[in-house]
Amino acid sequence: MAGTPLSLIVGLGNPGAEHQKTCHNAGFWFVDALADRTGAVFRSDSKFHGAAANCALGGRSVWLLKPMTYMNRSGLAVSAFVNYFKIDVAEVLVVYDELDLPPGTARLKFGGGHAGHNGMRDVIAHIGDGFWRLRLGIGHPGDKNQVIDHVLDRPNPEEERAIRTAIGEGLDILPVLIEHGGERAMNQLHRRTPLAETQTEPKT
Repeated sequence: MAGTPLSLIVGLGNPGAEHQKTCHNAGFWFVDALADRTGAVFRSDSKFHGAAANCALGGRSVWLLKPMTYMNRSGLAVSAFVNYFKIDVAEVLVVYDELDLPPGTARLKFGGGHAGHNGMRDVIAHIGDGFWRLRLGIGHPGDKNQVIDHVLDRPNPEEERAIRTAIGEGLDILPVLIEHGGERAMNQLHRRTPLAETQTEPKT
């Protein structure tokens, strides 16, 4: 089975200490954990509107990027990076928080819409939708009027442990994705993190 040649993994989030531990920064948590696992070091670069690092993953050199533009302008950083290094959009993986999945769930997919996520909306506006996504469930507060407060709050300890577990599982399947392809990676990840019985996969 052919592998998927990833060149860039983007974690979405908001800069600043006040946002560091919020649900909306799950994408930052992911790439920070990947940097810790691989020994990569993030360095700020103004031309990319973010912080970037490079790591070895699945036998490839892979860039990591944290946009520092705030969530709603994430696409500015992603497009600057992709254009500078001439990266094929199909070799990009964007990691972000997902309201419609419960904490502890991670889902990998290729292509699709933004499902109301403002960071993803801006990324798609800048580079199109032909890239990989890893969605990390943070759960829905149940009332749409509480969504903003929910994503900008820190999860409770149980939810945070679940999100961190899902991040670990997402990290584990990256070499599988690169070496063996999306189908095997999705089968492995989705088998390990079943959806809660009360929630279903959103259609995008």
